[in-house]
Amino acid sequence: MSQRISRINELLQREVSEQMRRYYRSETAAITISDVDCSTDLRHAKIFFSVLGDDAAIRDAEALFNRIGKDLRQRVSKHVILKYFPRFDFVYDPSLERGAEINDLLDQLDIEND
Repeated sequence: MSQRISRINELLQREVSEQMRRYYRSETAAITISDVDCSTDLRHAKIFFSVLGDDAAIRDAEALFNRIGKDLRQRVSKHVILKYFPRFDFVYDPSLERGAEINDLLDQLDIEND
């Protein structure tokens, strides 16, 4: 991945998070934007998100992004100027949940070894 695409990914991640915090604070309090993966032609961007909660919270977050996705893209496009502004696809990212599970297992092993 080129350095330019990496910078665009980081910029989009920061700006999507900021716009969510600013305009959808009550609805997106438990949602974290964990990563952005923009295509090299800048036409599509996968926005990876994590949610605190169970499967119902994940479904609620997906429904929320289906509802506010276009508005969120429009708000971000006013702050990030690109020749082609990517279409957002929101994808659930279970990596933070798996990381927390691994930390719990390591804590349990540490307690057992004491």
